[in-house]
Amino acid sequence: MRKSHPVRRAVLATAATVSGIVLLLTLKPGSDQDPADAAGAVPPAAAQSPQGGAQAIANGTVTGDAADTQYGAVQVRLTVSGGKITKAEAVQSPKGGQSDQINANAVPKLNQAAVAAQSGEIDAVSGATYTSAGYKKSLQSALDKAKAAGAAQSGSGQDGAGSAQALGDGTATGDAADTQYGAVQVRLTVSGGKITKAEAVQSPKGGQSDQINANAVPKLNQAAVAAQSGEIDAVSGATYTSAGYKKSLQSALDKAKATGAAGAAESGDGGGSAADASAGGGSAGDGSAGSGRGGGGGNAPAALEDGTVTGDAVRTEYGAVQVRITVEGGKITKAEAVQAPKGGQSDRVTNQSVPRLNQAVVKTGGADVDAVSGATYTSAGYKKSLQSALDKAGG
Repeated sequence: MRKSHPVRRAVLATAATVSGIVLLLTLKPGSDQDPADAAGAVPPAAAQSPQGGAQAIANGTVTGDAADTQYGAVQVRLTVSGGKITKAEAVQSPKGGQSDQINANAVPKLNQAAVAAQSGEIDAVSGATYTSAGYKKSLQSALDKAKAAGAAQSGSGQDGAGSAQALGDGTATGDAADTQYGAVQVRLTVSGGKITKAEAVQSPKGGQSDQINANAVPKLNQAAVAAQSGEIDAVSGATYTSAGYKKSLQSALDKAKATGAAGAAESGDGGGSAADASAGGGSAGDGSAGSGRGGGGGNAPAALEDGTVTGDAVRTEYGAVQVRITVEGGKITKAEAVQAPKGGQSDRVTNQSVPRLNQAVVKTGGADVDAVSGATYTSAGYKKSLQSALDKAGG
């Protein structure tokens, strides 16, 4: 009789192998504890990097570029406090038809995701692919602007409380914001780093809009000056105008902040000149050149660059108006309308009003000119194009 059977040997060999594997598995966790702990020390450090990036974002509000989608534009505005995103909102999103239902669900989720992520790395919302893609593009644009502003401020140590002080002196005209009833466009006047005047250079007109905006626009203007920011409440009964006003106001603020950031780089030279003027005691001596240009509050003309510059063409109900100015020695020496409404009664109105407007611009040295009686549309278009030319000339 054989001492061992082949099947028995196979069973014993298998059992031995299984026992060895079990023993190895039992010992492996204990042998890997230290390396695992060492590896575990890395993620917390890595997790801190987004926080460090957020700290580089400038405090205040910043609006990203509008991102076009197949169903309409998406534009995101961020509010930053303490170097962190505290609020995200879509100031534009596709509207009409099914888009209203989709975005009523998607936009709040995207806003929450942006605040939670503190970056542009957010997931798309299911069923809102186009809106999500546009939102992410505009969000990233806003983040880029906030980071650039933060980098500019890091050397001067400005914080959120000084965001209004970072505004560049002069006038800044926001982008026109389209609404269901017409465009709204806001122009700000900044002095000493503060908003001293806000005005709507465009607002919906005709029919009931005239009555609504006669009440709403002055309130919005006052609110912008009082708030020193874009965080103003809508006027009851003027929802569309208020929304458009806030969009254009924020655009103007962004431009004024960009001017302020550019000016901060030159503040060393500017501060020196101011110190020389004040130290002189007799400001009539050192400040004579400045007072000659700036008499009567004319800081804007003093900042104009010499040469000729043509403003954007502005459409009116009767035709386009476009203004060209000539600047010499920092002052406007000539203004002319290179486009104006023509044909029929427009010829008579234009021939009477345009020369008066041209003269008024040279006399005042800026855009604060009165409309010519009987030429309301031409005057309004003229002033808008004039302001565009001033903006381009550095005023």
